[in-house]
Amino acid sequence: MTSDATPARPAPTPAQQEARDLLIETVRIPSLSGEEGAAAQFVTGWMTAHGFKAHTDEAGNAVGERGSGPYTVALLGHIDTVPGNIPVRVDESGVLYGRGSVDAKGPFCTFVAAVAALPPEALAQARFVCIGATEEEAPSSKGARHAMHTLSPDAVLIGEPSGWAGLTLGYKGRLVAKLRVTKDNFHTAGEGSSAADDLTEAWFSIRAWAAGVGADSPGIFDRVQATLQDLGASGDGLTQTAWASVGLRLPPSLAPYDAQDAVYHAASGLTTDITFTGHESAVRHPKDNALTRALRTAIRAQGGTPTFKVKTGTSDMNVVAELWPVPTLAYGPGDSSLDHTPEERLDLAEYDCAVLVLTDALTRLAQTAATASAPS
Repeated sequence: MTSDATPARPAPTPAQQEARDLLIETVRIPSLSGEEGAAAQFVTGWMTAHGFKAHTDEAGNAVGERGSGPYTVALLGHIDTVPGNIPVRVDESGVLYGRGSVDAKGPFCTFVAAVAALPPEALAQARFVCIGATEEEAPSSKGARHAMHTLSPDAVLIGEPSGWAGLTLGYKGRLVAKLRVTKDNFHTAGEGSSAADDLTEAWFSIRAWAAGVGADSPGIFDRVQATLQDLGASGDGLTQTAWASVGLRLPPSLAPYDAQDAVYHAASGLTTDITFTGHESAVRHPKDNALTRALRTAIRAQGGTPTFKVKTGTSDMNVVAELWPVPTLAYGPGDSSLDHTPEERLDLAEYDCAVLVLTDALTRLAQTAATASAPS
């Protein structure tokens, strides 16, 4: 069995079916970024009915809290999705299809179901705060940016698909450069370059710079990835204009504003205007601490082999890292290669397994925290 293989399971128990129903109904409720209200209302209602103190906060986040101990665990997921209607259904193999099933209602519902199942002793030793954040799929990251100023947790779980036996320690950073060239029109039979020519040369220069960063590194996580996201040109007979958007995925060694300076230098003299958006620093957390040990032990208890991962995308881990410098990892069932695709789906047996893993891990983490704080 591979580390990400889902163990065979009998028919779900009543508790597992209840957790599945939470997920299925949450996926069934449309919740594009900025339109999460109905989903947040449903989730807070479910949490209230299952022993949480729950509410919707000023950012529209669905927030639920259980436990009274001095050690605080923040479980930050997101309930918004990208566009794309995938009819919600569960097939004969127990696989749930629907937008958000993997990214990332599945991981967030795993958080909620696991905290709902915690034993009384864990709730006496620690405080668990589940946050179904808004606008994670939007540049604003509105929900996470609000939450990071309202909590000071001792450990953080980010709800993103890692596979039930996977633990994600880091995400690359991000920067978007928008280039624009404007020139007087000229006859193509004459000497000179067009706006599109200059824009293309600027892109080639940026791409060459990107290819040189971390070129000797064995893995893509430590390199710059540069991708053209938009490209075009037009003219009105008097003026030519060419434009492009360049998406950059940044390694931990390169801060977004240093990358910005490098892009300016690479495109120097070739563009008339460059603007930048989406500044996100890369983050990579240590793999040996109380949080990772609790998850590794719980995964092994379910017959899995823990696997550490880093991702080339970004998540709310990037957003909260600066203000929450504590043990952090991303966890959740699902195959991240299905994110944003028309085939997004989640095996409910894997979801069941992830809930069991996380319930066990949080119980172990609470015990470890209580032991560490006990007087000698």
